[in-house]
Amino acid sequence: MQKAKTFLMFLGDKCGKAEEAIKFYTSLIPNSEIVKIERWSEGEPMSVAGQVKTALFTLAGNEYMASENTAPHQFTFTPAISIFIECEDEDEITRLHKELSRDGKEFMPLDNYGFSKKFTWVEDRFGVSWQLNLA
Repeated sequence: MQKAKTFLMFLGDKCGKAEEAIKFYTSLIPNSEIVKIERWSEGEPMSVAGQVKTALFTLAGNEYMASENTAPHQFTFTPAISIFIECEDEDEITRLHKELSRDGKEFMPLDNYGFSKKFTWVEDRFGVSWQLNLA
């Protein structure tokens, strides 16, 4: 079996934002990189030429994929699925919380919830949900 990867599909008002999101995520999280981006070609169905057909990138060494298309779907991102980051220190969790929650939503403010010294759950401006925990 090949590796399992999380796949992010940018739809609706988030379609056209995949590359921006990937660049943002890889700039925030150490040991991250964009491995490759394949783009939609002119005339391909449910697409806009130049947008992300498939992308492979890493966050903290873990592989992720992303795509975007213009087809109508009955779903979008949901907080029920989130990217969970174990932060090494308070500076890291504070920085990630600030950047990821900017222009997004905060489900659980950065605080001590008993199960963790510091924890937060946010949705970024692209609609992706993140849980940040101080290890």
